[in-house]
Amino acid sequence: MTPAAATLVSPGRQALDSALLQLDQAADRLHLDDGLRTMLATPRRSLTVSVPVRREDGRMDVVQGFRVQHNTTRGPAKGGIRFHPSTDIHEVTALAMWMTWKCALVGIPYGGAKGGVSVDPATLTTRELERVTRRYVNEILPIIGPDKDIPAPDVGTDEQTMAWIMDTYSVNAGYPVPGVVTGKPMTLGGSLGRAGATSRGVQIATLKAMSGSPEGRTVAVQGFGKVGAPAARYLADAGCRVVGVSDATGAVVNHSGLDVADLRAWVEETGGVYGYRHADALSHEDLLELDVDVLVPAALEGAITAENASRIRARLIVEGANGPTTPEADRILADAGITVVPDILANAGGVIVSYLEWVQNLQACSWSAKEVDTRLRDLMEESFDAVAAMSAERGLSLRQAAHVIGVGRVAEAHRMRGLYP
Repeated sequence: MTPAAATLVSPGRQALDSALLQLDQAADRLHLDDGLRTMLATPRRSLTVSVPVRREDGRMDVVQGFRVQHNTTRGPAKGGIRFHPSTDIHEVTALAMWMTWKCALVGIPYGGAKGGVSVDPATLTTRELERVTRRYVNEILPIIGPDKDIPAPDVGTDEQTMAWIMDTYSVNAGYPVPGVVTGKPMTLGGSLGRAGATSRGVQIATLKAMSGSPEGRTVAVQGFGKVGAPAARYLADAGCRVVGVSDATGAVVNHSGLDVADLRAWVEETGGVYGYRHADALSHEDLLELDVDVLVPAALEGAITAENASRIRARLIVEGANGPTTPEADRILADAGITVVPDILANAGGVIVSYLEWVQNLQACSWSAKEVDTRLRDLMEESFDAVAAMSAERGLSLRQAAHVIGVGRVAEAHRMRGLYP
């Protein structure tokens, strides 16, 4: 591909190419036949819908929505819904595929799914956002449900979005169905510990990957949002020194350590980290290249590329986002001796606690925050240990080992179930 042609490839297409390459590499190591490879590479269902939305001034816009169910061999589909202007069918397919391996890796009985709407929620009023959400859910209604496909929050969505989804589904069903989504408000059947679960998983994975005490270890977090901000707090609570963060508005650094709680208050007040009075400004690129012990990319996919990987100075990268490192960058980082804890392991805390929320909904019960945190920690640590053991035994990177385990479990499930005539 020429450089000019490469610029025409969307970020979503790049993410899907990365996901397919990772699958191919795992399939080679597992010696999977061509038929099974094709089945694992092909989504079970892909739905593209038109979502009309009436604006406050009376105009009507039409945006595209998507829902992809990649695999349902091990259980109902599970995956978030993101509202972002660059969302396309390729990105959603890649994210659904990664979710399949993630669920298998951590041993929960789900397949992977993902959804999205190509819209910038910042440009919508609250009422417009509710209309988009409800109309999108109405369009995908035939393929979701507590026994079919259970959505959750993602980029640009939150517990309020999930409340609207639950209500729309329940109105159509004629009775309350709390198990149709996870990440709901507590008053509608949400679970204690769900809001910060992905970030908590990032913290657990980081501490497992460190050799020695976390006390004083320096950390930079790219993406001070839904995942990155709580992860920074959890790592600071564990004794790490968070020195740099970034978000869409800019990046800031304080080598003596940032007061994460004060910075979060600043973001609540101003809308972003830009201009934070107790830190110096720097570029987004410089944030990724800070000389720190740990780098947590927690924004969107494709942040670490072949262009900037050679300038990464962190010795440990823990992927809070999905697909933040391209395959080309992965090779450069490996050659430099940098350890990468892959997304399908590092950020699995969210789907683990989503599963726990779903189980509580189905059983009409609730667990304490301590019970939820204990179950989360146990599953994260067991999964990390399995990946680390596979990595050491077969001389693989943590990403390669994680995919061998995840893909291998899904492939074995296909073999055991067989193919319906």
